[in-house]
Amino acid sequence: MTAQDSATLPTAIAVNAARAPGRPAGGTLLAALGVSMFSLTFPATAWALEGLGPWSVTACRAVLAALIAGGCLLARRIPVPARRHWPGLLAVAAGTVVGFPLLTTLALQTSTTSHAAVVVGLLPLTTAAYAALRTGVRHSRGFWAAALAGAAVVVAFAVQQSGGRPSPGDLYLLGALLICAAGYAEGGRLARELPGWQIIGWALVLCLPPALTGAALALLTEPVRLTGHAVAGVLWLGTAQFVSLWVWYRGMGAIGVARASQLQLAQPLLTLVWSVALLGEQLSPAAPVAALAVLVCIGVTQRASR
Repeated sequence: MTAQDSATLPTAIAVNAARAPGRPAGGTLLAALGVSMFSLTFPATAWALEGLGPWSVTACRAVLAALIAGGCLLARRIPVPARRHWPGLLAVAAGTVVGFPLLTTLALQTSTTSHAAVVVGLLPLTTAAYAALRTGVRHSRGFWAAALAGAAVVVAFAVQQSGGRPSPGDLYLLGALLICAAGYAEGGRLARELPGWQIIGWALVLCLPPALTGAALALLTEPVRLTGHAVAGVLWLGTAQFVSLWVWYRGMGAIGVARASQLQLAQPLLTLVWSVALLGEQLSPAAPVAALAVLVCIGVTQRASR
C-alpha cells in the first residue's frame, strides 16, 4: 500500500490531511495498526512468490484490492470524481497500484526482504524531493543535508551488500522509489480536493480492468503452485493495499500528522523483525545499522520541514 508518507505514504497527502477532533488513544492505535500492516508488505510478497510469479502476484493483489475498494465506494455511495481529477488518479494508479508493487516484487526475487526494507526506507526522502520539484516547495539546507545523507547510507548499504556493484534487485528498488514518489506526490495534490482513502480507492478501481486481464494472462504463462504461504501472501497484499491506507488516514486525522509520522519511522525496523520471524532470514550486521541511520535522517528531515 500501499503505501501508501513518511515511509509508504505521500508527504504531500499527509500535509493536507485534516486534524479531526477525536480520541487520541484510538487514533494512535489506528495509526500504529496502519504502520504494522505496511511493514508486512515485503514478507507477504516473499510468501506469495513461493507459489506465483511476480506478474501474477502484482495483478492478483490489484484485483483483490480493487474489488474491496470498489465495494466500499459503492456501499458509501461515493460519487465518481470530476474529469479534472482523473489525470492525477492515473498517476497515483501507475505509481502505487502498479509500479511500486510490481518493481518491488521483481526485486524480491533476488533480494532479501531485509535488504529491500532498508533501501525502500528512503521513500519519504524521494517523495519529498519529487514534491519539491513538482510544486516548488522550498526546504531548508538542513532538510536537504539529511536527505542526501540518507540517500548516501542506502547507496552504500546496497553496494556493500551486492559486492561492490548494484544488483538487478537494487535497480528494481530504485525504480520503485522513483515511480512511487511520483504517485504519492500527485496524490498529495489531489488530496486538496478529495479524501485520501477515496484517492487510493478510485485509483484501484481504475486499475481493475487491466488487472483482470493481466491476472488471467500471468496465471496462464507463469508457474502456479498454490501453497498455504502463497495464498496467505496474496490475500494479505490485496486486503492491506486498501485497508491499511484507510486505517492510516483515519488515525492520522485523529492524532495529527506530526504524531502519526513518528510512528511510521518504525516501519523499516518492523519489516526487519518480520523478515526474521516469518521468513527465517539471517540479518547482516549492516542491515539494522543502516535502517537506524535512515530512520535518523528521516527524523531530521521532518524536524527541518516543521
